[in-house]
Amino acid sequence: MPKKNYTGIPYKYSVCLHADCPQAATCLHQIVYPQLLKNDDFLSLVNPQRCSKDGKCKFYRDSKPVQYARGFTNFQARMYPGQYHEFMRILIRTFSRNCYYERRRGATALSPKEQEIVLAALHKVGIKEDYAFDQYEERINWYD
Repeated sequence: MPKKNYTGIPYKYSVCLHADCPQAATCLHQIVYPQLLKNDDFLSLVNPQRCSKDGKCKFYRDSKPVQYARGFTNFQARMYPGQYHEFMRILIRTFSRNCYYERRRGATALSPKEQEIVLAALHKVGIKEDYAFDQYEERINWYD
């Protein structure tokens, strides 16, 4: 089966040398290795002595795309003003002011972990249901 040509590989993404690992077929560090070996002059390497080939490697990055979310501008209309003010305050403390507004308007995609943070803030201000984000997209999760 031909290997997928990954685009958007982060700069200096670490690669793994263990092609014989049982998780190599689905690990991003191993999948992008041949491509980076062919195209780049210098490589960042995961320490081969710290990798475990027992299926429990702490450096394993699944190549399966995950669902990212963009924007939560619709949340404000569904909350009371006091709830929204507290919700916003929690997230500004977490992300910082500029980063909060980038995520709110959808300029920055929310990783699955960040989506959990936003939904937890909703629950913290008394919203029982999980609101839907403005948009969703499938992306490779290189780091989270």
